[in-house]
Amino acid sequence: MTEKKNRKTAAILAIGDELLSGRTRDANMHYLAGWLTSRAIRLAEARIVGDEQSAIVEALNAMRPRYDYVFTSGGIGPTHDDITVDAIAAAFGVPVIEHPKAMDMIERWYRARGEEVTPARKRMGRTPEGAVLIDNPVSGAPGVRLANVFVMAGVPRIFQGMLNAVDSELERGVQLYSRAATAYGLPESRIADQLRDIQNRVAGVAIGSYPIDGDVKGVTVIARAEEEQTAFSAIDAVAAAMRDLGVEPKMEDNR
Repeated sequence: MTEKKNRKTAAILAIGDELLSGRTRDANMHYLAGWLTSRAIRLAEARIVGDEQSAIVEALNAMRPRYDYVFTSGGIGPTHDDITVDAIAAAFGVPVIEHPKAMDMIERWYRARGEEVTPARKRMGRTPEGAVLIDNPVSGAPGVRLANVFVMAGVPRIFQGMLNAVDSELERGVQLYSRAATAYGLPESRIADQLRDIQNRVAGVAIGSYPIDGDVKGVTVIARAEEEQTAFSAIDAVAAAMRDLGVEPKMEDNR
């Protein structure tokens, strides 16, 4: 097995009262999970907090020493309730500054479009002291990075653009091999004991079971491991158990 130190983990802290009220559905966590998985980085935790500085600081300071990377989304816009920059600065114990390069980027962006650079728009050039800017190819105002924390916009299209901008800054982890078996018409509860036995018997594999529309229509079982043969051995055992229960499984790669 590969040393654990080569495994990379991440977390996301989604910020905004609108997420907690149900007014806005968060799409960034779902996108980030797939984006990281393709880079062999596991999204290990996701939290949502409202527009309250103490809550943001508390959550961030709990997450950033625990994971290799922490991504925040939301709260870096031009309005009074966009407090993420202030909260990030408070979490790191640094002041907020008007970043010269960020201000220049914002001014050039709006002037190129014949629009006024208002005080509200200039507010998006505030950063925690010592932060590195993250390019924003969609709307001009940059995100920031401070240590292992990436501070990004909440608008999904902008969030995704910022992710692409930091792609080269992330160290990839160990690529997991994944294999899936789906048995339609086999309730998850009928194969639960067999899955537990396989998990205990095959070292170095993580077996996940996912019912299809409840415990009636079927189940998909996924085996993930750092060694390809381990994933295949485990899912072969799962497939055999499904056949013993009278269902021929559908097999597929599931990276």
